[in-house]
Amino acid sequence: MSRVWESLYSKNGLAAKEIAKQLISIEEGERIPRIQDFEKDFQFGRGTIQGALKILENLRAVRLESRGHLGTFLVAKDLDLLKEIAGIGSIMGAMPLPYSSLYEGLATGILEASENMLSRIDLAYMRGSKQRLHGLKARRYDFIVLSQLAAEEEIKEDESLQIAVNFGPRTYVTAHQIFFADPSNDRMKDGMRVGIDFTSIDQSRLTALECENLDVQLVPINYMQVFEMLQKGSLDAAVWNVDDTRTNKAFKKADFRSEKAKKLSEKATSAVILIEKDRSEVLEYLSNLDVQKITRIQQKVVKKEIIPHY
Repeated sequence: MSRVWESLYSKNGLAAKEIAKQLISIEEGERIPRIQDFEKDFQFGRGTIQGALKILENLRAVRLESRGHLGTFLVAKDLDLLKEIAGIGSIMGAMPLPYSSLYEGLATGILEASENMLSRIDLAYMRGSKQRLHGLKARRYDFIVLSQLAAEEEIKEDESLQIAVNFGPRTYVTAHQIFFADPSNDRMKDGMRVGIDFTSIDQSRLTALECENLDVQLVPINYMQVFEMLQKGSLDAAVWNVDDTRTNKAFKKADFRSEKAKKLSEKATSAVILIEKDRSEVLEYLSNLDVQKITRIQQKVVKKEIIPHY
């Protein structure tokens, strides 16, 4: 450990940790609180506060500039380093695999929106809403992202869950439709082999509703195999979302005929964040997310105006 990092264990270092928490939310170019303000907030003396600010500069967590009677300004900061010094952990979430621009954009927006918050968000990516739900209940994740349809279906079975954030229509998928191996088909028919992924609440629920009262063979699949199985003729039809560009371009598709499926498919387009009700600290954190900023960034990624990062 370097002498600079060892300095965090001094009285000045303890003050540096507290000040680091405040500087996280201050934008570069803005004035930081006065010495007397820090004294009042943290009950440290003037010399200790000055020493703490010097430590943060020596660690290159911040670059400060005194402008006389105007005060001291934050010229530059290293957010990750400030959070490390402050001893702040991250909030862990899980999202679908980022195979579409909507998912890439949503992940990018969530990460960017958390950058200037006290705790940052880290994201894991995994296939299947059922898998993400298992991770949430096992406390491997503080929150998960899934569709409004999937969230509401799960809440019916488990009242300990709640929706913390709803990003609105067309933020999860643009739409679900039925894809056919044979372009002469335009609807589900008796005798068809229809793919169903039981790990996906959306895909399995919509498939079951569309096939209601039909004599079809439901073939268990991994929804990421839809393209290959339709192409090989292993399936006659499958419900899938139109954001999968390869599948969307390759196969004939049609809208749902089931009124129940049509109604529920709208809810399947909205992305939501699901948490456990007793995680009040997670709810408080998520309530401060700038949802409009997240969806703006998502749309910029979709339009290829910015490069996604996740």
